[in-house]
Amino acid sequence: MTKNYPATQSVQDYLKRIYDLTEGGCPASTNDLARELKVKPASVTGMIQKLAAEKPALVAYQKHQGVTLTPAGRRAALEVIRHHRLLETWLVQTLGYAWDEVHEEAERLEHVVSKDLEQRIAAALGHPTRDPHGELIPSEDLTMPTEDCTPLAALRPPQTATILRVSAHDTNLLRHLNSLGLTPGVHVEITEYSSFDNNLTVKANKKTTVLGLNITTKIFVQTM
Repeated sequence: MTKNYPATQSVQDYLKRIYDLTEGGCPASTNDLARELKVKPASVTGMIQKLAAEKPALVAYQKHQGVTLTPAGRRAALEVIRHHRLLETWLVQTLGYAWDEVHEEAERLEHVVSKDLEQRIAAALGHPTRDPHGELIPSEDLTMPTEDCTPLAALRPPQTATILRVSAHDTNLLRHLNSLGLTPGVHVEITEYSSFDNNLTVKANKKTTVLGLNITTKIFVQTM
């Protein structure tokens, strides 16, 4: 484990959720964290204050303005995320899990993976850069690679693209996308757009499907 790496599962979960919520550049609110972690806002405030008091501080927090990760907090969050995504990849590639089965397993295991085991898993898998959902895997030096991607929802006919990643953990949604053939690496063509409800008609693998915003905002693509 790296120096200053948080020892408790609760702290790791908080840092990971703060990372997810602040990826777009805005602070995370206590209400957002409470909803994501399924705890009371007062509990969130107490934990944030604890993380801000760590040496070095893991978060920066101002009342009514939300919370962000400090450099130390970001590194700690990226280590948990690296564990999680490597584990998901290992479960799919080595143990034959489906992509909709791995999230909960990885959630449990990510907290107990040693540095040595992490390195062995990465080496055995050929040092993958993406997990089964196409999500980027932080590098061993705990930096997140960059990517040029666009939400599928932003495309219009007759644009074409390749699916890079699916940002979702919902088992039913992942199974649905798999049944439609909408998985990372698949080429898609936008054939119709409805301005009334923002639905897209998408063609992939000779199959045409109408998708709503609940799905198209979770699929990220690289345009052709």
